[in-house]
Amino acid sequence: MSNVIPLSELRDQIDAIDKEILHLINKRASLAEEVAKTKIAAGEESCFYRPDREALVLRRIQELNPGPLSDDTAARFFRELMSACLALEKPLQVAYLGPEGTFTQQAAFKHFGQAVKAEPVPTIEAIFESVENGHCQFGVVPIENSTEGMVTHTLDRFVISPLQVCGEVAIRINHNLLSNVENLNEITEVFSHRQSLAQCRKWLEENLPSVRCTEVSSNAEAARIASSQEGAAAIAGELAAEIYNVNLLECNIEDELDNTTRFVIVGKLTANSTGQDKTSLLISTKNHSGALYGILEPFAKYSIGLTKIESRPSRQGLWDYLFFIDIDGHQADKNVVLALSDLQSRVTMIKVLGSYPKAVL
Repeated sequence: MSNVIPLSELRDQIDAIDKEILHLINKRASLAEEVAKTKIAAGEESCFYRPDREALVLRRIQELNPGPLSDDTAARFFRELMSACLALEKPLQVAYLGPEGTFTQQAAFKHFGQAVKAEPVPTIEAIFESVENGHCQFGVVPIENSTEGMVTHTLDRFVISPLQVCGEVAIRINHNLLSNVENLNEITEVFSHRQSLAQCRKWLEENLPSVRCTEVSSNAEAARIASSQEGAAAIAGELAAEIYNVNLLECNIEDELDNTTRFVIVGKLTANSTGQDKTSLLISTKNHSGALYGILEPFAKYSIGLTKIESRPSRQGLWDYLFFIDIDGHQADKNVVLALSDLQSRVTMIKVLGSYPKAVL
């Protein structure tokens, strides 16, 4: 026991380190303010946020991290630090699918940090419009779910929107049963979004077989109802429980354990290459023999990996199809430039939706 450091001494060391950390954080914040002044002087005041720069910083933190903190924990800490510093430069306004407490809001905070000014809007279309008209600088929209597939409303909007994809973030979807009752047998009705009710169907049948399930517009709306209606429960995330002050009665009630939703960040800027990027494409082609091969062959020719391909009927003509494709690489990369040039003569339309850093967190 003689080698054990006294608790008071350990706390004194922690206090001294905290003081030093606070000094360095504020020193970094002061430098961020100087960065803002430099950008304004250079005529770059329209948007201080650079997704490529932030991705490089977070990856560098993970590479430098010696532990015992995990790489992700260290990166999340710096994510919030950068968010706070960026708010000193110029607070970001980000539109997300509301109301407060949705998984889309959770995705916005995960990608941009808690210091962002997150603004709830009622529809995916409204997110695009809010960014297009300049009310918000960025929007967060769901693009695909591991169990439900692609989000068609988002894909359809990309067809007509001038916005660029400039980032991505994935959220592990954990469904929880929220209620202010103490026991399951006190629940008389469960509220949630249609998809969430479907994703928890087995659990509901086994644990609340005689309880009525009611669809509402969002999980956050369900949490709001559960916070005030006697006997009501909601299926929603932890953020909704916190915002609407509802107890977590049961956690992780989803039927599929690996339930993840991928979101993309839309805005008016083009992200620079980081060396670890994706490019999202919208391609239109006639439905004829060899059409799909004609799309895929240039990517194979130039050794470009495809991470996602989804087809949808085009609204422009009968039997015309749209392909939404994600590829590895940046649109400025030489092999991507060559592949897209080769592809141009094979299809009726190519639209580059954006190149952006692969998700770090």
